[in-house]
Amino acid sequence: MRHNFIGGDWIAAVGGETYSKVNPWRPTEAIGEFAASGTADVEAAVAAAEEAFPTWSRLPLATRGSYLLAAAASLEQRVETIAADMSTEMGKPLREARGETLRAAQILRFSSSETFRSVGEHFEQSATGALVSTRRRSLGVVGLITPWNFPIAIPVWKLAPALMYGNTVVLKLAYEAPLTGLHVAEAFAEANLPVGVLNVLTGRGSVAGAALVEEPRVRAVSFTGSVTTGHGVRDAATKTGKRVQLELGGHNPLIVMADADLGRAVEAAYAGAFWSAGQKCTATRRIYVQDAVYSGFRDAFLARVERGKVGDPLDPATEVGPIVSESQFEDVLAAIERGRSEGGTVVAGGTRGHDEAYLIRPTAFEDVSDDAFLSCEEVFGPVTSLYRFADYDEAIARANAVPFGLSAAIFTSSLATATCFQQEAQAGLIHVNSQTAGADVHVPFGGIRSSGFGPHEQGRAAIEFYTDVVTVYVDP
Repeated sequence: MRHNFIGGDWIAAVGGETYSKVNPWRPTEAIGEFAASGTADVEAAVAAAEEAFPTWSRLPLATRGSYLLAAAASLEQRVETIAADMSTEMGKPLREARGETLRAAQILRFSSSETFRSVGEHFEQSATGALVSTRRRSLGVVGLITPWNFPIAIPVWKLAPALMYGNTVVLKLAYEAPLTGLHVAEAFAEANLPVGVLNVLTGRGSVAGAALVEEPRVRAVSFTGSVTTGHGVRDAATKTGKRVQLELGGHNPLIVMADADLGRAVEAAYAGAFWSAGQKCTATRRIYVQDAVYSGFRDAFLARVERGKVGDPLDPATEVGPIVSESQFEDVLAAIERGRSEGGTVVAGGTRGHDEAYLIRPTAFEDVSDDAFLSCEEVFGPVTSLYRFADYDEAIARANAVPFGLSAAIFTSSLATATCFQQEAQAGLIHVNSQTAGADVHVPFGGIRSSGFGPHEQGRAAIEFYTDVVTVYVDP
């Protein structure tokens, strides 16, 4: 039985309720029982964070950073265990799970390095020449609500800057991936983080997540998940004056120009569309290929799909594993059938890949109209569509036609085309000659338009969400 981490202790849910999480590769196998947190658990976690805040926020930045470094070392020491748990509970292939765990440690180390930056700026008052300065101050208790598709990286990239800038945290882990996230709590416990600074809950978002959003002592809420749920979080939180940050869905295009390196473009399209079984908000959902090279790209892409290793996520060779849960699995299969019913042609995959596992073969469509479901709505699985285009102007117009704006990519050898794309692509993340998925820890991450709300995450940008700016006038 896995408990919540509240006030430095491992505690069962107040109501004693639990839930079971199954292995998506072997659905008859349960990976564990977890606390089904309710409003009382949220209240206890917020109370612990509120009590810890005054002392934690007064610590020197470098002291706070030292706890992040210790937690990073703890994660690195247990990387193989965490990666195996991640693969087992949500189906991410082992090599990706290992890389994600190491990335989480890297995020902690980067955030710790931010402790040596300036904490404000100095100016002269215009009338007297006396000192006027700015200073960043922590907010208080912040609530973090994270998804299952990056069960260690996303919790860490939210909590690392939150803690480093002096806030205390209540983290509500994803219902479908609690085990991986609890390793983060264990790492900070091993780092001897002061009691109450980080509190971690498991349970349903509709219960524990909603209670955290509505809790009046929480100053800010950062959420990653679906557009519909995110808008509900925003509306509920802003009603009570909370600061809100949302990272939502995407419908990410990849454009392949006739002058592109087709081998690289094929590999990027395959990885972007199908790694992690397409369960990434930055996954490649639409592939636009210029007429002159469409047939060559199509043949090479379908051959790459055929060569791909699909199966057990614990097999080191596996590239595409199962979908996280039965309900998600059924949703993806239903979306594939809808794509067919609206006139799309399946040219690869489109079927279940295993009698027992929640496995869907990498699926590619052709003949999908621009107003069809597959062209407009995110399908959170290994599903992508191929489209022809005549010239760059057509491609960029169609790529920008959806309301999302998370990630976009182009493959071209033309500097002029690449420059136009950087200026015109409606996305918060723009890739030239690389796949739509992937991000560095030291630069901002986030979408525009319907893909995000509030300041971006990661890098120096995180300071905008997790601190207040105050201006201080000092006269002699």
